[in-house]
This record gives sequence, structure tokens and C-alpha cells, in this order.
Amino acid sequence: MKYIVRFFPEIMVKGPSVKRRMVNQLYQNFLTLFQRRQCAVTLQRYPDKFEVFCEAEVVNTVEQVLASTPGVDQFSQAVQYTLTAVEPGETMAEIAQRVTPHVLDRIEGKSFAVRVKRTGTHSFTSNQIERFLGAHLIEQGAPAGVRLKHPDETVILEIHDQTLNVVTRRMPGLGGFPIGSQGEVLSLMSGGFDSTVASFLSMKRGLKTHFVFFNLGGPAHEIGVKQVALYLWETFGASHRVAFVSVPFEGVVEGLFQSVHPSYLGIMLKRLMLQAARKVAAELDVEVLVSGEAIGQVSSQTLKNLNVLDQSVDSLILRPLAMMDKADIIRLADRIGTRHFAESIPEYCGVISQNPVVNASLKRVEKEASAFDDRLLEDAVANRRRIYVDQVVDDVNAHTALPVVHDKPRGALVVDIRAPQKVAQAPLPEADVALPFYELQHRFDTLPPADMYLLYCDKGVMSQLHGQLLQDAGKASVKVYRPSA
Repeated sequence: MKYIVRFFPEIMVKGPSVKRRMVNQLYQNFLTLFQRRQCAVTLQRYPDKFEVFCEAEVVNTVEQVLASTPGVDQFSQAVQYTLTAVEPGETMAEIAQRVTPHVLDRIEGKSFAVRVKRTGTHSFTSNQIERFLGAHLIEQGAPAGVRLKHPDETVILEIHDQTLNVVTRRMPGLGGFPIGSQGEVLSLMSGGFDSTVASFLSMKRGLKTHFVFFNLGGPAHEIGVKQVALYLWETFGASHRVAFVSVPFEGVVEGLFQSVHPSYLGIMLKRLMLQAARKVAAELDVEVLVSGEAIGQVSSQTLKNLNVLDQSVDSLILRPLAMMDKADIIRLADRIGTRHFAESIPEYCGVISQNPVVNASLKRVEKEASAFDDRLLEDAVANRRRIYVDQVVDDVNAHTALPVVHDKPRGALVVDIRAPQKVAQAPLPEADVALPFYELQHRFDTLPPADMYLLYCDKGVMSQLHGQLLQDAGKASVKVYRPSA
């Protein structure tokens, strides 16, 4: 199988040296991604495109990589032929013969247009082959006719010297710049809608995106955020190894309650998070922070409050969502696959605000800050844990108390908590019931009675998270199920 990969238009308009650097970065990213997925492909590089060749059994994996890698505008599935005719008429007839079987069924009863992209030396023009093939398809099939503007179907050919590519399917890419081409950032990750979408947008723009998490809700909170960070990295950013840093912030919150006026709790908490993030970023040799604020969405995100927050650190703070509506953020979370993760993670930051200030002054913030014991922040940063995101699965399974079961015992009920599409793609034979993780908490009581409930997911991370939440809620015996290989 062959795929033709087109670059994001903003790459193509760069100067020669910048364009070359970005194309090289995208090429290296693809090599890393295909190797990481143990996917055997042949990748050929051209000034305006890549061509990817693979066997049929890895088509789904290849398409997933092409669709979710920043820097790709679109990619096309194509069938390649080598033209053998010499005379112009014979060559056009050979092209028509090759193309016809691939498009006749598709254009039946529909209007169509033929589009040809031609490079190299030929004895015919692109317009001539378009007209010739259009007439041939009308003669051989039963289309509604040619329509050059807004046709129902478009027949696309690419001819380079004696190579003919018949495009059978076109798919959109992610857009953006290749990761690694625009530097590195540290994203403040809470696991909710805003921070996950902001992190995605920074990846899409070509930024190598590390994560820092401020733990306000204990082990279950941390597992949930690690899961969504892992998902984002595996889906969009796995071409580069990035860090996940967890900072214990319960002591900081306790100190805020004891020293800060209730109306300033929210803005002071965010201020301390930014200051802690700046310290973590310095350790990673990163100079820029990413945050998920959208102007006016909550009290700490008024224009005046954001300005005060910016003055709490000496680094640039990028806010990809600044001008977005909440509904747009949720729609984007839905499209990139983070919505269900976000819905299952509580917003711990929001629970501490009481009559929050919306027009904070820097002078008052500094006064409130002077009453806070800075040693609490220093201790939190000193007790941070840093791992690589690709180590999340092993880390969660090594540091959580929920038992792991490899063989199903008598009287146990296996619950497959993966998303429905994953269950459909790869059913678990021993599963007794499928209940998505995002419905598990409020539908658990509807499950059949059992001596033990075994939660199954691909890596065990979401099973650990939701199993702990169920145990904390006083539910029956819950364990993680990871079948023996």
C-alpha cells in the first residue's frame, strides 16, 4: 500500500533553510513513530511530500500515525503503476486503462471532475489527460456527467515521469508544525478540559511539551492525570520523550487556607503553581510555560487577574485557549479524544474559592503573598517526582495498592472498561460485561452481583484509577485484571 503525504502549508512557504529543517524534523519524527510502533514501512522523502509504502496488515497503524502527527496537511492512499507506452495517445490510453477500475463504481450516478498533477517531461499536458480521461469514464461508465466546480466526486491522479499514482482516498492530517521544530515548553496539567486541550494545541504547533501536575486530590487524582498525559503523548507527541513531573500541593493549599484571605485563594493558588512550574521548568532547561486559561471563563481568568499572574514569574506564559469559548474547547476535547478523561477528573482548583476577587491588584497580591510561608512551596517542589511519560504504566502499577489479578477466579466478574470502539476492535473473550470507564462510577450498582469485580483496560492505568475511586466510595471488592500473556 502507498500513501502520499503532503506538508502543512505554513511549512511550504518558509525560506529554503527553515523549510528544509522542518521537513527533516518531520522525517525523523516519522522514523521514530514507526519504529516505536514496530511498524515496517519504507519512507521516501521529496521536496514537497513524503511517500510511505507498507504492507496491508499495518495499514491501520500507518493511517493513525499519518493522521495524528503534527506537520501533515493531508495524506492520500494511492495505487502506483509504471507507464510503459511511448506514444502520447498510447500513454493516455494506458493511463485511462489503469484508472478506470478504481473509479467507475465511485462515480456512478454522480457528477465528477478529473484533476491531474504532473511533473517531469511528457508529450501531453495535464489538461489534455484530464479531458481524455473524463471522456473515457463517461463512455465506460454511468456517471451523471462532468462538473468542474463542486463535483460530487473528484478523480485525482499524480504523474511523475513514468510513474502513475491513482489516488483512491484522501484523508486530512493534523496540520501544524513538526514537534521539535519550535522548542520546548512545560504545560500545567490538571487533567481537565482546558489543560488537556492547551497541551494538545502546543504539540500541534510543533512544541515538545512536558507536563507538570500539582496534586490536590491524592493518588487517584494523580493516576487520572497521568493517564490523560499518556494518551496525549502516545497519540500526538510520541516522536519525542517528555517528562511528567508531579508536585505534592496539599500542604501548599493548607498553608493558603491558614494565611490568605478567602477571596484571594484562587488567584494565590495559581500564582504559586506558576512559581513552582517555573522552578521545574528551569530543571528541565525549559523557558516557556503553557497554561489553559481562557479569558473570563472563571474568576482568576479576568484580564486584570491574568496580568497579575503574569507578573509572578519571569518567563513567557503561553495561553492557547485565551480567546476560545468553553463550548469550543469541549468540542475540540471531544474531537481529540480527551473529553471522557476530563469528565472523570474533578476540578480541585475550583473548590477552594470563596467570593473570588475578579480585579486583583499586584499590591494586594504581594501583601497576601507576604503572609504565606514560602517554605511550604519550597518543600513541595523539593518533593516532586519526575518520570518520563512513557514510564507512566510501569510507574502506576508499581506505586498503587490496588491488587492486580492475572487469572480470573471463580465468582469474579470481569468488566471491560475500555471505550466502545476499542472493545469492538479487540474484544476481550473473558469479559463478562463492557462498561466504559466514563460510565463506571454512576452505573456500577447496575452490574450483576459478584464476589469480586475485575476491571480491565489496555494498560491497567484507568483500571487502577477507577478501582480506587470505587473502593474509596465503599463499593465491593475491586481489583485490576491483566491477563497473563
